[in-house]
Amino acid sequence: MDPAERLASKQKQISISEFFEKNKHFLGFDTLQRSVITAVKESVDNSLDACEESRILPEISVEIQRLKGDRLRLITQDNGPGIPREDIENVFGKFLLGSRFHAIRQTRGQQGIGITGVVMYGQLTAGSKTKVVSKVARDSSAVFVELGIDTRRNRATKSGESRDTWLDEKTSEPIPHGLRIETEMRAKYQRGRQSVHQYLRMTSIVNPHASISLVVRDRDGRTIEEDSWQRTTDRLPRVVSEIRPHPHGIQLGSLQRMLKEAEERKMTSFLRHNFSGVSMRAAREILAESDLDEGRSPKRISGEDAQGMINAFRKVKLLSPPTDCLSPIEDLLIKKGLSKAIDSRFASTITRSPKVTQGNPFQIEVGLVFGGDLSADGPIEILRFANRVPLMYQQGGCLLTKALEAVDWKRYGLDHPGGKGIPKGPAAVLIHLASTNVQFTSEAKEAVSDNEEVFEEIRLAMLEVGRGLKGHLKKSSQRKKAREKFELINIILPEISKKSSELLSREEPDLAPIITKIMDAVFCEEELGWDEERRLGTCSITIYNYTARARAYTILAKWPEGDGTAISDNPLGGAKQAKGLWAWRLDTLNPGTATTIHFGVSGLRKGEWSDAEIFYRGNGEVIGATKIDEKLLEELRKSEALEAAEAELEQPKEAMSQLKERTEESEASQTQTLSEGQTSLFEDFTTKDGLEVDE
Repeated sequence: MDPAERLASKQKQISISEFFEKNKHFLGFDTLQRSVITAVKESVDNSLDACEESRILPEISVEIQRLKGDRLRLITQDNGPGIPREDIENVFGKFLLGSRFHAIRQTRGQQGIGITGVVMYGQLTAGSKTKVVSKVARDSSAVFVELGIDTRRNRATKSGESRDTWLDEKTSEPIPHGLRIETEMRAKYQRGRQSVHQYLRMTSIVNPHASISLVVRDRDGRTIEEDSWQRTTDRLPRVVSEIRPHPHGIQLGSLQRMLKEAEERKMTSFLRHNFSGVSMRAAREILAESDLDEGRSPKRISGEDAQGMINAFRKVKLLSPPTDCLSPIEDLLIKKGLSKAIDSRFASTITRSPKVTQGNPFQIEVGLVFGGDLSADGPIEILRFANRVPLMYQQGGCLLTKALEAVDWKRYGLDHPGGKGIPKGPAAVLIHLASTNVQFTSEAKEAVSDNEEVFEEIRLAMLEVGRGLKGHLKKSSQRKKAREKFELINIILPEISKKSSELLSREEPDLAPIITKIMDAVFCEEELGWDEERRLGTCSITIYNYTARARAYTILAKWPEGDGTAISDNPLGGAKQAKGLWAWRLDTLNPGTATTIHFGVSGLRKGEWSDAEIFYRGNGEVIGATKIDEKLLEELRKSEALEAAEAELEQPKEAMSQLKERTEESEASQTQTLSEGQTSLFEDFTTKDGLEVDE
């Protein structure tokens, strides 16, 4: 036999299942410790996705039972919609089968690999089949089935199928809908940062609408670890919409396939109906740039013409793709999630506006917490997430970490020797990347690959929360010193005044002018509350003028603006400065007086608003507030104006009268004379009522 023929005869095709069977490390099953985390991750991610798509508040339980040797049993259960009988085999027994691969929208999973990999790993390492219990609401009974995988044929094998009533183990009540998975595998349960406990803790932070529980039992059935993370909000993530691909993210081969499969008769219709961001104007410009006739059939486009279209995509100005395909966590819920898992004294969060990279919409969210029980000795804790999924491995090689390390954290109050690496201090930083197409470094989805646009967005978000931390530390230091000074003055001066008056047989003098002269400062304090009757989050901002002359300031407060929230109960009016930023003008603040700004925010739940950042504009420092960065404010306004303009282009049917009305509302400003509302700082004033600060 010819050598070439002999070599050719040895070629043998393998199925995708066989490939993953021999390369299980691609799926995250490379060590015993990581294997159990990967299995939990795939099960929990599927449960969360299923619940959210069915608009069900997730209830997820995870149980781990240690067995002999290095084996354990993993049981996960949820209250999701369940899986119909006819789909169970495909969902659990076939690789690269899923409902999300071709959908351009934010989802946790896309490839159709994860849960099938868990079934395969259990079969490969423990020789066991996976037991599945599924109950859908329309069926009177649940399906009980045992599944394995035929790796050569990439399909499930089933046995022991039956139907029966599925009862809750605690209440003995029938379960209306849900899914239960039980599998044995070679794996090792451990505690610490890279553990199932840490994974579920992190999952609860970015999924505050979910209740998650964990129970770990030893070989004798005794509970050795138990924890739960209850939901902190009943608000489900917003429903994401599918979008069409954007020309900036299309490759030549994909374009050729789309042209070949097109049903449209004209190229203008093809471009408008198959891509997002392409108007009739843009379609004609693309075709003109490509030297193609508008009425030409898509099926008649050659490879050379298709390449010309790819080049034209980069030259013609196109609208950005819609961003309703993304579901960010949002500032308030990030804070609630962090507070649920981490005891801290300060939290700063930012949700950046959606951006586009390579035609794919993405959005960056960052949260920073400081103080509390966080350790001050070691590196800060980094919590990385992609589409609400924790990333627990390959931290050093992840884009999210690299962007954090690119910031000089010493400027913002953290220990950062040489400005390199991970800073040290009592802090934790959350980084969340929401995208329709997260580019990971491997199939195990443990780290995000490099991308300049995403890197820059994370860096800018870091700078913003860093400024928030710097302002907090400065504010705390100033208030502490001011409080100590004020307490000292209030103790010593009255005693001196009393003794002197007694010695001279005179009335005690008015100390207010003296205290004012000594203090010589303007202070600001804010207090947040909750009005149960009106269901309002309330805020009071008090400005104290301990100086010898009248002052004038503009006070600005950051508030949780979002869908469903609004400023209310705001007697002093004021005006919107930017998204989440409201301002009030204080024309006259007389010496030795104080004035208070009151306002409420509707559309919140109790506990959702825990802190308010206060800024000021005017001459003279205000202790307890931060001077507004006018350049940053202007950039924010320009960004919002650009987003609004793009939205108007996408919705041209809106009446101009409505646009004019909104513009007038946003530009309206109200100035208030507050002299009548001012109160003396020295009447019935005590240290407790005045400058007491929570450190």
